[in-house]
Amino acid sequence: MKDTVILAYSGGLDTSVAIRWLQENYGLDVVALAADLGQPGDLEALREKALSLGAVDAVTLDLKEVFAEHYVLPALKANALYEGKYPLATSLARPLIASVLVEEARRRGAKAVAHGCTGKGNDQVRFDLTFMALGPDLRIIAPLREWNMSREEEMDYARRHGIPIPVTRESPYSVDENLWGRSCEAGVLEDPGVEAPEDAYQWTVSPREAPEEPAYHVIGFREGRPVSLDGREMGLVELIRELNRLGGSHGVGRIDMIENRLVGIKSREIYEAPAAVILIEAHRALESLTLTRETQHFKPLLESKLAELIYYGLWYDPLRPALCAAMEETQRAVTGEVRVKLYRGTCTVVGRESPYSLYEYSLATYDRADLFDHASSRGFVELWGLPLRVWGRKQGRAKF
Repeated sequence: MKDTVILAYSGGLDTSVAIRWLQENYGLDVVALAADLGQPGDLEALREKALSLGAVDAVTLDLKEVFAEHYVLPALKANALYEGKYPLATSLARPLIASVLVEEARRRGAKAVAHGCTGKGNDQVRFDLTFMALGPDLRIIAPLREWNMSREEEMDYARRHGIPIPVTRESPYSVDENLWGRSCEAGVLEDPGVEAPEDAYQWTVSPREAPEEPAYHVIGFREGRPVSLDGREMGLVELIRELNRLGGSHGVGRIDMIENRLVGIKSREIYEAPAAVILIEAHRALESLTLTRETQHFKPLLESKLAELIYYGLWYDPLRPALCAAMEETQRAVTGEVRVKLYRGTCTVVGRESPYSLYEYSLATYDRADLFDHASSRGFVELWGLPLRVWGRKQGRAKF
């Protein structure tokens, strides 16, 4: 009886080729597992394709709600952006997919798990580290780290074996999509000096093709969680999908960046994340209204660290849930509504309100309603500047 390997299957070039390769080189029965994280496509067709390619079984799992609630939402509460730009869509998805691969391996008594990640990408780390944490006894097989084929050779291999693939030499993009965003790389995008062609984008219209009039929308939050859009209560998955649609129609959410991969190289990445861009912008605006100064100034330090942990594949490192718990504590008063303006590729916050707002008109205004005690400022400034006054007396004439 053959041993079984559970393969993370997307239906793309790499994992489609991997089914045949695992059979030929390891003599393993392949069970393909595809996860629905809100990406476009027909999962039943994906299952049938895996079976037609030789998988002994194919499993599809609807994980949209799990992904949104337990991965996307904690990242949103942390305004998590790797290097200040990337909303971590793929980074968040990999530990979830890897965890269900381990569960499937346990259920079937499989001794190995596999993925279609390259040897110089980030995803291999995210899969492998999750396997190590949840299934340390399982064998990890990564065909792309072993076969040493270029992307063109991989396409030739697929054609020789009659494997249908979704890419061509003319459009060799590598694409990953889920509810929180779409990533696109390879092909002409590997030249960082060339503007990304329009065919690299699928979720967003070009800003020059966007409507001439701006659109205004109101997003409601409850303890950091988005709960409504324009006054209508919505589930998290539905709300994210609707903002992807609305933002995409106005060209919002395009990200073109050079990022530092975990393995030490720089890569050029194209992302589309309309909902992520809109929600993070709105969430930050509401936090600016409801968090104390010390919390608002310190929280970004934790946000940056959490984004790094997620990007680096360390979802199951004990520090990650500790940071998420800290983030949760900051969200108690992050309740209210934020009005955003979508216009030709931009998302601008134009209004915010909250029952827990720390903004007081009587303290901020300069008109007759001003209740701020101006006289008290003299003593405050004297004490605040006392160290500088002493320094000035002692060393003020020194040249630096």
